[in-house]
Amino acid sequence: MRLQSLMVTMVGMALAGASVYASRELLQVQPATASIDANEPKLVSVVVAGQDIPFGTTIEAHKLTTIQWPTDAVPSGTFEDFSTLTPQNGEEPRRAKRAMAQGELVLANKVSAYGEKVTIVQTLGKNTRAMAIKVNAQTAVGGFVTPGDTVDIVLTQGGGSSLRAVTILQAIRIIGVDQQADELNEQANIAKTVTVEVTPEQGQKLALAQRAGTLSLSLRTLDAVVDEPLDSIKLSDIIRDKSPTEEGPKLTIKVRRGGTNIKNVEVKEVEDKN
Repeated sequence: MRLQSLMVTMVGMALAGASVYASRELLQVQPATASIDANEPKLVSVVVAGQDIPFGTTIEAHKLTTIQWPTDAVPSGTFEDFSTLTPQNGEEPRRAKRAMAQGELVLANKVSAYGEKVTIVQTLGKNTRAMAIKVNAQTAVGGFVTPGDTVDIVLTQGGGSSLRAVTILQAIRIIGVDQQADELNEQANIAKTVTVEVTPEQGQKLALAQRAGTLSLSLRTLDAVVDEPLDSIKLSDIIRDKSPTEEGPKLTIKVRRGGTNIKNVEVKEVEDKN
């Protein structure tokens, strides 16, 4: 009986020891196995703006930071570190050719070469021109036009009964207000000159229009719209013998016919029987 109890005890101790050994081996192997995941994307360091960088300002290390980006999704023109962006050995700094917001990728087409001059010309699209328009508080939407906005340009000309207005250009981008070309600057100012981006043909129209009358800017919505040709409006079109609201609101009453047939009927005039 004692022998049987001893054998049971020895077998139990052996099984317990084997369990402890197996658990220790599993804990040692499992972390190494879990750290290798073939499906996990590879990451690479890329440079982004650590703060808002206005157009024309210098590129400096304290304005930049790096983040991890999936290797397969990295766009062309990125930088992996600051060494090719910041001046070395007394070089002149690079500058922002476009305004960059905090967290935005710094790309090669957004920065100048070392010591390169940055002007408003570098913000223009292919085969476009920069042209200035004289404005004031009334013609420039009360000073709320800022670089990056899109406007329509309206020409007013003539005098007296021959006074008329016509929209000569639509969806024109503002690239400068006085000497300010920073699209991140949202401060409204009363400007004397607004610079717009136009095609060569649009520039010719604009030059003639400035000599022909007064130009006004109409600030456009951010929503995409389809532009259509607009007819000119004469003073006689808005000055009428009768006011457009002279008829007043129309009265609608419900008329029951045949017991169940109910119709809405507009009553243009209501007689006062009193």
